[in-house]
Amino acid sequence: MTVTLRHGDRSQAVALLQKKLNASGAKLRVDADYGDETEKAVRAYQRKVGLVDDGIAGSKTQGALAGKSCANLLGHADLSAAAKRLGVDIAIVLAVNQVESLGNGFASNGKPTLLFERHIMYRQLCSPQHPDDDAKQLKQHADELARLYPNLINSAPGGYAGGTAEHQRLARARMIDDSSALASASWGAFQIMGYHWQLLGYSSVQEFAERMAKSEAEQFEAFVRFIEADPALHKALKNKKWAEFAKRYNGPGYARNLYDTKLERAYLQHAQCQPEALAA
Repeated sequence: MTVTLRHGDRSQAVALLQKKLNASGAKLRVDADYGDETEKAVRAYQRKVGLVDDGIAGSKTQGALAGKSCANLLGHADLSAAAKRLGVDIAIVLAVNQVESLGNGFASNGKPTLLFERHIMYRQLCSPQHPDDDAKQLKQHADELARLYPNLINSAPGGYAGGTAEHQRLARARMIDDSSALASASWGAFQIMGYHWQLLGYSSVQEFAERMAKSEAEQFEAFVRFIEADPALHKALKNKKWAEFAKRYNGPGYARNLYDTKLERAYLQHAQCQPEALAA
């Protein structure tokens, strides 16, 4: 497991990072101290290979230094384009990406990160999808399926397997009802629920799932669409109303998890390193 390294860290892992950065063209003193110069070197390397320029040496940056491909990873160009599209400075988008993203949109097996929600599957099966659907019959059918497959269909959350095993749960659920199953998972680095597919402008939940499996850029596209689809959320982001944004995106537990505080701190950190943000 890769240990994420950032400004303020002091360790032999930082010294190794500095050596690898020097091998890629940096001119750092190898002192095991992740100070300003090391952060600048990390940002320069990230820009060089097309990764998100956040100054944090996580698994993606360290992987790139070790020779791994960055082809399906989120890039700084994606964030810059989103900033223009949303009408906000790049430091805001960097902060939101840092705090709200899982960090990696794909699991070790190359499949998109996801979490299957059995209570959402139950809700989807109970919800009429066509004008002639009978809600009572749908619920009876969902209840019967819940008795047969409680780990996949249940009125209560839970049953998580975690990691790549979530794909196995999803595969079994798709055999019961493909559309309901795909709609019942949160997808990618930004955990966008599949049932938002129509709101976000996809032609079907199947298209949404296929796009989430292509790249982190596609996952980020869904996240940007999610912000655009909620005017109040978008306004809170533009005005740097971190508590309001966190409440709308993360739910009522945002304060307990300090999402608003984390967003503000991340923004201030990135704003110091982005000239265009300081001018905003």
